[in-house]
This record gives sequence, structure tokens and C-alpha cells, in this order.
Amino acid sequence: MSSTPAVPLPDDYAPLLESLKHRVRQAQATARRTVNTELVNLYWSIGHEILIRQDRQGWGSNVVGRLAEDLRAEFPDMKGLSRSNLFYMRAFATSWPEPVVQQPVGQLPWGHITVLLDKLETTTARDWYAAAAVEHGWSRNVLANMIMGQAMERTGAAPSNFAELLPAPHSELAQQAAKDPYNFEFFGLSGEVAERDLEQRLTDRIVETLTELGPGFAFVGRQVPLEVAGDDFSLDLLFFHVEQLRYYVIELKTGKFQPEYAGKLNFYVAVVDDQLRRDFHHDTVGILICGAKNDHTVRYSLGRATSPMAVAAYTYDQLPPGDRALVPAEDQITAVLDALPDEPEETD
Repeated sequence: MSSTPAVPLPDDYAPLLESLKHRVRQAQATARRTVNTELVNLYWSIGHEILIRQDRQGWGSNVVGRLAEDLRAEFPDMKGLSRSNLFYMRAFATSWPEPVVQQPVGQLPWGHITVLLDKLETTTARDWYAAAAVEHGWSRNVLANMIMGQAMERTGAAPSNFAELLPAPHSELAQQAAKDPYNFEFFGLSGEVAERDLEQRLTDRIVETLTELGPGFAFVGRQVPLEVAGDDFSLDLLFFHVEQLRYYVIELKTGKFQPEYAGKLNFYVAVVDDQLRRDFHHDTVGILICGAKNDHTVRYSLGRATSPMAVAAYTYDQLPPGDRALVPAEDQITAVLDALPDEPEETD
């Protein structure tokens, strides 16, 4: 077994090697993006040509099928030239009549685009999800889940006082994070659910929880202890948004919204602002997620609040009716959260 003989290396060899590795990886990523862009533009142009000829010459599905056969015979090693994919290309050109090179959809892989075409009916919705997928780097599965969970319709829908208490653009950013309703069906609950089972789900499914909240959220802790002049409190969930540089206090209530919930959340936000927030952080935001709410009651409750807060409902609506009936009773989730132990202290 041969090995490269040891040679004396200059002092700047190691940093140069790391720099070149970085350049190679950047070039590889750029090449992949370029190849994808060219492929997407090719598919759009094929779909556009088919669309023109169907409109002007009345091409039928049999002609499109023959075109697919001839293209595959000429390019046997090239995937994506099937009859069904040619019809996707036609739908692609129909939904985006102008060349897509300068549009967000033109930066997505073809698999993402077929999801947009399959699951959405309007160009407005397709454009919104395409832009969000590009901005946040959603995978194909995440994109499909976001569409299924109606992320566009829910984003920014929760009643809040952000516009009154936060300056622009921070008010808009916080509002975007406040969905209404939040979807908790990823718990996958069925049958009799013990409190410890639910506690475990909350811990195990934190990735899905973060996805539902939106991009940029980092989990800080649950049942986070707070001490105020000898009085002990704990808040349900605490997150930090790494792009907005702010804490998000999230309180969960399984019943219908009550005005006193807003007062408690206002208190928690004020304490986090005082005890945890640093000078370079932006204002802490509170979000109350409850089982149901009257928006008029919510707006009265938030009208005089001194902290930026929003109130949203949660839903299991996408569960089958039989499973939905098996979701824990209204006070069960809150009881479990209240029973969760504090995070153990680290030991040396």
C-alpha cells in the first residue's frame, strides 16, 4: 500500500487549502443551481410551445404523447420527458405565462413546481408559496406540508396589538409569525392519552412545532422558571427568533380565551424583557394559543396591554373526525404543561 511521502509545507498551506475547499464547494453549489435553472427554463419553454400549438392548431393529447415518445427516443438518458411530465410543462407555462427566469418559481427544483401545480389552484397562491420556499429553503415535503396546513391563509391572521406597540418593520415581522389557527395535528394523538404520553409528544415533536411556528425560531425551553422578588412563576414555552433577535413567549390554553389570559401573558413578556432580553435584542413578543376565541373579546383585552401580543386559536381540523374526537379534553394539555418539571440544572 503506497502513501504520499511527507514533504515540508509552507506556513500558508493550511489556510490556502481551506480557502480552496470553500471555493470548490461554492462552485459546486452554483453549478447545481445553474443546471436547475436551465432545466426549469427548458421545461417552461417546452410547455409554452405546446400551449401555443394547442391554442392555434388544436393539438390533442395524442400529439403530445407522440412528442414525448420522439423526445425520449432522441434523448434516452434524459429523465423528465414523459407524456405526463409534458402536461406538467404545459400547466407550468399556463400558470406562469411570462418566462420564469426572474421569478421565485424559476429558482425552485422541478419537483417543488409540480407540488405547486398539483395542490394549488391560483397563481397568487403559487407565487406566495414559491417565494416562501425560496426564501426559507423548504424541502419538497415541507412545502407540501405548508400548503396542506394553509400557511398562507393563516400567516399574520391572529388578532394582535403589534402595529400599536412595535415600530415598522418589526410589527410586520411579528405579525407574520402569528398564525391563526395553529395546526397541532402532527401530534398524531389517538385512543386514550396519558399525561406523560402527551408530555413526551411535546418533547419529541419539537421540530414539527418549530416548523409550524415558521422559519427562524429556536427552542429555548418549556416551563421556564421566572422569579420576581421571591415569587416563582413559569411560562409554558420560550423561543428565540434568530433573524428578528427577539424572544417569543408562548402560552397554551386549551379552553376558550378569557381576558385574564392576556394579563398573565403581558406579565410574562414584561419579565422576560427585564430579565433575559439584552440591549441588542428587540422587544419580546407574546403569543397566546388557545382552543377557541371571540375576536372582539381579544381586541378589547389587547387594547390596553403594554406588551406586544397576539392571540391565536389552534386546530386539529385536518384530523379525521374519528381521531379528532379522541384529542385530549380541553383542560388536559394545560394540566400536562403545568405539571412539567423544570429543566434540570447542569452539573460539573
